[in-house]
Amino acid sequence: MPTIKSDYLGNLRTNPKHLQSGEEIITDAPLDNNGKGEAFSPTDLVAAALGSCMVTIMGIVANKEGKQLEGLSWNTTKVMEDSPRKIKEIIIEFNWDHPFEDEKLLQKLKNAARTCPVALSLASDIKQDITFNF
Repeated sequence: MPTIKSDYLGNLRTNPKHLQSGEEIITDAPLDNNGKGEAFSPTDLVAAALGSCMVTIMGIVANKEGKQLEGLSWNTTKVMEDSPRKIKEIIIEFNWDHPFEDEKLLQKLKNAARTCPVALSLASDIKQDITFNF
């Protein structure tokens, strides 16, 4: 059974629909690749998926310890290669003003992030530059 059903909307836009939840998104080609840049590009979604997956897995680890990740935020930068056109690097900077005081748990969270399913699924030539400011 499919997870996602998508439609091409024309003008380099797509409309993926998550079948279980009914949630929909729009993608648009970026300005530097013939698009309008009015929505996430497919490669933006890949970069966003990495950060979201990392935090989801960290959240699972924190929950098992009876903790929450409130206040954790991150910035994601996607770096493209021109030829062939593909993602060259994803830079994620995590920021947390009031992290747990338990250094062992913080290390466990960092390890969980680095081994999340998306991180392990990306091609090995895509550099993952991850910074934890906590």
